[in-house]
Amino acid sequence: MPSPSRPPAVPVLREARARAGAKDVAQLAGVSTATVSRALNNPEQLDPQTLRRVMEAVEKLRYVPHATARSLRSQRSRMVGAVVPSFDYALYARTTSALQQRLDARGYALVLAEHHYDLAVEARIAAQLAQRGVDAFVFVGVDHDPALFALLEDYGRPYVLTWGTDPARRHPSIGFDNQAATREITRHLISLGHRRIGLLSAPVEGNDRARTRGAGVREALAEAGLLLDERCVQYAPIALGAAEEGMARILAQDRPPTAVVATNDVFAVGAMMACRKAGVRIPEDMSITGVDNTDLGATQTPGLTSISTPITQIGHAAAAQLIARLDGQEHALFQSFPIEIVHRGSTAPPRR
Repeated sequence: MPSPSRPPAVPVLREARARAGAKDVAQLAGVSTATVSRALNNPEQLDPQTLRRVMEAVEKLRYVPHATARSLRSQRSRMVGAVVPSFDYALYARTTSALQQRLDARGYALVLAEHHYDLAVEARIAAQLAQRGVDAFVFVGVDHDPALFALLEDYGRPYVLTWGTDPARRHPSIGFDNQAATREITRHLISLGHRRIGLLSAPVEGNDRARTRGAGVREALAEAGLLLDERCVQYAPIALGAAEEGMARILAQDRPPTAVVATNDVFAVGAMMACRKAGVRIPEDMSITGVDNTDLGATQTPGLTSISTPITQIGHAAAAQLIARLDGQEHALFQSFPIEIVHRGSTAPPRR
């Protein structure tokens, strides 16, 4: 009987070229494998010319080191986690962009997450990132769930708080005095002759920046023997539409204020939009101030009087501190940047 036919043999496909290894990179760059390892893990230890040769060889050979093996050997993942309140707020994006630029230059990757102003969620996300080997953390604000700090201590992860300063100096922090920012700009309005001043703010729960900026307004008013009329206070999500609606409610009061302090430029511009719709002139009928001195406020007509804050400097300084701590170098745990009022056309003495 004829033997049963067999299916044709299927050729085994093999990679056309074996994956390059550290020895191949070292040979092409004319260095040792130890130098290749330093270039990838601690580039600051090499002179620029040697580092450039190694990185050119890495690129030419398309060498990709095994990340898991590297992290096991060094006990480092070279990843930093930044957990921010919201991706929707542009200023947090600018700070994290500055953070990422400095980290990338030193061979670190940035992992981003948001907690939507829920501090319990923030602690849970940090735990997940720590379990996956993130080396260090950046957080926004000073107030956090105590469970977060207990977790970071258990995992031995360095961290830094940003956008605020810890008055008790319990936790490393880089930022500025939020209360001083609105205190100074409220003093400016009082010096112009305003006595009835309103406040447009983000909700204070889970947001120490909003709380302390509101406290700055109240502090300046108290110094002048004035009170903040709670009927002239509105809280809203950080969005132009919500701010416009909040300002409209302030304008609807029987006795509206002659000036409004907004706790950021988004709120201030939303307030300006509400005034235009209501036929309220700025600054003749209403003075408005913001915080953060963004292009959004500067390009309004009239331009917005605002507080200049260190948006990108915070990101750069946070990266520098964490890298120094991870590398066992000297560093300052606390840093507070100065603030200043940028005067534009949105403020003037009240009409008599």
